[in-house]
Amino acid sequence: MFWSASPAATPPGAYRRASLDDATEKATNAAGWVEENWATWLTSGLQITLIIVIAVILRHVIRRTITKLIERMNRTVTAAQGTALGGLLVNAERRRQRSEAIGSVLRSVASFVIMGTAALTVLSVLKINLAPLLASAGVAGVAIGFGARNLVTDFLSGVFMILEDQYGVGDEIDAGVATGTVVEVGLRVTKLRGPNGAIWYIRNGEVKRIGNLSQGWSTAAVDVMIAPDQDLDRAREIITTTGEEMSKAEPWNEQLWEAVEVLGLSEVHLDSVTISVSAKTMPGKAPGIERELRWRIKKALDTAGITLAPRPLSSDDPATPDPTAAVAAPSALASPTSPQSLATTPIPPPNLGK
Repeated sequence: MFWSASPAATPPGAYRRASLDDATEKATNAAGWVEENWATWLTSGLQITLIIVIAVILRHVIRRTITKLIERMNRTVTAAQGTALGGLLVNAERRRQRSEAIGSVLRSVASFVIMGTAALTVLSVLKINLAPLLASAGVAGVAIGFGARNLVTDFLSGVFMILEDQYGVGDEIDAGVATGTVVEVGLRVTKLRGPNGAIWYIRNGEVKRIGNLSQGWSTAAVDVMIAPDQDLDRAREIITTTGEEMSKAEPWNEQLWEAVEVLGLSEVHLDSVTISVSAKTMPGKAPGIERELRWRIKKALDTAGITLAPRPLSSDDPATPDPTAAVAAPSALASPTSPQSLATTPIPPPNLGK
């Protein structure tokens, strides 16, 4: 028969001594673990703090430098705007918006690169495996790119349009989907003011081709239709003289970059001949010069007694009503003796009394 020691046989202080020994051992192990790793923790903490401080300072310095550069460019353009040549060649508002858009892109890219690099460096200091994180970020980027491809396309198209200076504020452009004057150029949307005053918002990704009517120079073209029996040499001389007078008058002397040129006859008809007139003008000033040139040519030709040809009727002009349209065509049935009228005479009924 076996006898086991009862709990009462165990001394009361034995459990307390065992618990105290366990606690002492655990505290000793924890202190040793802390003593072994505190240097690593301190080093990692200092590294993370230094990385964050350097990233914040570098981001602030680069953004401040970009802002100062953009402000200096705007001051240079504003100073050139006050000169005669600068007034012709420089559009301060256009350059200001273009520089602001470029500065915004550069600041955003700088912030993304610096803070992203700092975050990855901090994770590497913490001994975190970056391979799964980068793979997940790549998959998420591809998914976002496919889901928001229109937004990405608009943004990239806007960046290249601004960098290449395809158009700017104040330019008259033909964007295919709309035509008008550029009011605002953004990274995603371009705002146009149409001829009737409507505001068009065009996504940059939808623009397939751009026709800029405000870069370089424009051409003012005027067609003068005169009667075919008039003296063409006299008409040519009058138009040339009128163009020379206009090129010497204010404000047309600054808007006309070359003398008004009579190109010759562009159309010859039985009832009219068309004389083509052309002039190289300041960009965007061609419509106003065309209207003024027509006004002056008309007055000069009337003074010289040269008759203009009547305007030919187009398909949109209402035609003169025909007075005989309401008159009915003569009918053969109107005459009772005509064969057609006799053929329509009812057949008499047969005489059944005989």
